[in-house]
Amino acid sequence: MFRHTDYLQFDVKPEKPDPVYARKLQELLGGAYGEMTVTMQYLFQGWNCRMPGKYKDMIMDIATEEIGHVEMIATMVARLLEGAPATRATQEAAADPVVGAVLGGMDPQQAIISGGGPTLSDSNGVPWNGRYIVASGNLLADFYANVTAEAQGRIQTARLYHMTDDPGVKDMLKFNLARDTYHQNMWLSGIEQLKADGLEGTVAPNALFDEEHSEHATSLWHLSDGAEADQGMWASGTAPDGVHHNGFLADPQPLGDKASAPPPDPKLYATYDGSQGEPRSAVLGTQTGLVGKVKDALDPDKP
Repeated sequence: MFRHTDYLQFDVKPEKPDPVYARKLQELLGGAYGEMTVTMQYLFQGWNCRMPGKYKDMIMDIATEEIGHVEMIATMVARLLEGAPATRATQEAAADPVVGAVLGGMDPQQAIISGGGPTLSDSNGVPWNGRYIVASGNLLADFYANVTAEAQGRIQTARLYHMTDDPGVKDMLKFNLARDTYHQNMWLSGIEQLKADGLEGTVAPNALFDEEHSEHATSLWHLSDGAEADQGMWASGTAPDGVHHNGFLADPQPLGDKASAPPPDPKLYATYDGSQGEPRSAVLGTQTGLVGKVKDALDPDKP
C-alpha cells in the first residue's frame, strides 16, 4: 500500500518559466538514469527481495522516496512550462536560428501531448523504458548496479545545475545532489553490510571457482597500444575477492580457432561459394525427435 501527501519532499519554486530548460530537465525524469528509473529499479528490487528485515525495509524506504523525486521533477517541469510556448526564452530562441539550434527549443510534445506538463520521456522525447532497470534478485549485484545508477544520475544533475541561473531551480537541484550523495554512500554501505553478514558470496557462488577456468581469472590481457595498463592495482596484488591474485599478460595469444560461421541453410538464400562444405541440414536430412516431427509437419517443401 502506498499513501500520497499533497506536500513535496522539497520546495519546487522556479523564479520564472523556462520551457527550454524544462526540456533539459526531462532527462532527470525519464532518462536512462532519471528518477523514474531508480524508482522502478528499487521498487522491483524490494518486491523481489526474499529476506524480510533490514535489507528489504531499507530498499523500500529509498524506493518510496524516489517516487517523491519523480513528483518533484514533474512539478518543476510543469512550473517551468507555465505560459509556454509564448515565453521570453522560447521567443528569443526562435528569433535567433543559431541560439535556437544550440538550445534546441522547448519540447513540442510538452505542449501538444501533455498540455503544458511533463512527459515520461528523456530530453529528446524518447519514452522511458522498463529495460533501464536492474532487479536481479541478487542483492549484491543489484547494490553495485544502484551505485552506478546514483553516480550517473548525480553527474547529470550536476551538469544541469550549471545550465540554469534560476535560483529556485538550483535550490531544488542542490537538494537532489545531496540525496544522490547519500544514496551512493548508502548502497556502498549496503555492500559492506552484505559482506559483514556473510552474504557477499551469493553474487557469484564460491563453489563455481572450482568449475571455472581459473587460469584465466587472474590476468589483464594487454590488447591495446597503451603502455601503462600494468600500473594499476588490477594488475598486481590480491584481488578484491581475497581469493585470486591480479596479474598482467603482456603478450596474449588467441586460444581459439579461426572465427567462421557455418555453411548457410540453402532456404535462407545467403551468398555462399561452397568453400565450407554442405550445410548440416542438407547433409544430415531432417531432425529427429519431437522437434523434427513438428518441423517436418510444418515444412512446406517436404515431399
